[in-house]
Amino acid sequence: MGRMIYEFDFSSVLAEWPQFLDGAWLTIQLSFPATVLGLCIGTLCAIGRRSSVRPLSRACGFYVEIIRNTPLLVQIFLVFFGLASLGWHVSAFGAALVSLVINVAAYTCEIMRAGMDSIHDGQIEAAECLGLTKAQVYWHVILLPAMENVYPALTSQFVLLMLASSITSQISVEELTAVASHVQSDTFRPFEAYILVAVAYLALSLLMRIGIWAFGQIVFARRRKIKVMG
Repeated sequence: MGRMIYEFDFSSVLAEWPQFLDGAWLTIQLSFPATVLGLCIGTLCAIGRRSSVRPLSRACGFYVEIIRNTPLLVQIFLVFFGLASLGWHVSAFGAALVSLVINVAAYTCEIMRAGMDSIHDGQIEAAECLGLTKAQVYWHVILLPAMENVYPALTSQFVLLMLASSITSQISVEELTAVASHVQSDTFRPFEAYILVAVAYLALSLLMRIGIWAFGQIVFARRRKIKVMG
């Protein structure tokens, strides 16, 4: 019995590069605002979860547990189809973006909470003794050091968010995975199409890590200088 030999042919798939470029751009359009909004909302949620106001703390905890223990795909379907059932018609892109923000904010909340818990009480007391306001203490002594401590974990979470955006193809968002599905059905070259998409995701992941690292170098530059001097 003869063995089947598969011959790779990327020519027909590469000919569709404008579609892949559009898909990559849409993936970026989903990932970047979801990362920024997720970080802001997640940080606020972490503050709320550490609050002494019990209803606020419990509400934040309930939100985190619900999101972290349900699949992202189900969350996307709830936003896209659920809101439509209630009479609020949201575009596929809008539903995907909202779902990604809600999802990543819950994970960011737990990461940031761990970072804040790592700040020693003595540092906070010392800052208060120096006459810093509550806002200054929270920003300079708690938030920035906490974020720096968990920055690698945040970076990994945001890269995972970008990769998870591929699930939004299930509601017809034309990102990279959806483009690959269309191209492979037109060219009958699924192996080549998905190899190309895998390479594209790898490149986006590396670019995202470099971008977040560069941002960290700017934000935490002063703190690093203080550590060196110390």
